[in-house]
Amino acid sequence: MLQELFTPSVQHVLDLVGIFVFAISGALLAVRKNFDVFGIAVLAEVTALGGGLFRDMVIGAVPPAAFTDLGYFSTPLLAALLVFFLHPEVERIQVAVNVFDAAGLGLFCVAGTTKAYEYGLGLTSSAALGLATAVGGGVLRDVLANEVPSLLRWDRDLYAVPAIVGATMVVLCIRYDALSPFTSGLAAVTAFVLRLLAMRYHWRAPRAWHRRSTATESETP
Repeated sequence: MLQELFTPSVQHVLDLVGIFVFAISGALLAVRKNFDVFGIAVLAEVTALGGGLFRDMVIGAVPPAAFTDLGYFSTPLLAALLVFFLHPEVERIQVAVNVFDAAGLGLFCVAGTTKAYEYGLGLTSSAALGLATAVGGGVLRDVLANEVPSLLRWDRDLYAVPAIVGATMVVLCIRYDALSPFTSGLAAVTAFVLRLLAMRYHWRAPRAWHRRSTATESETP
């Protein structure tokens, strides 16, 4: 299983890195929306922990890890403070932040799928919760910021699709009894690389066939 990929301490560090980067994206959006320090902290926490909290509540893993491990809760606050004081500098390294965000996406879609299956869910449900783990925090972030969630917007590079691919690879490996540290890592790397390619080449999901809408990217809120 995924837990065998790394020692518990290394896995914990990777989780915290993913949480930190997701929190940075939430805090940056809060700054762009002119939120106060409390709003910045809330958006950082929601973005970093929202997907995992949703997954844990659905599968009955209570209390969720975010409430039993102080590091999970305090890491987004650290990211919020960093952005509060240094947001111009953080904005300048947005490309690096996006790369780490893509890595978090790959790790969390695989970890979420595996954990859901270990708690007794079927393959399809496990993949769905893997996706929710990876993108749920971003959806909540955008909703709280009064924006259309990024993964629903046609003018955004693919985000959910790489997570879907990673989660699907995991459940296929489970189905054919091929889940191992190597295949789990391969699924995470595949999602990571797909996200990087989507950002590099601006891959986007197709819109409705023969649609009649005349909306343009500039008209999208």
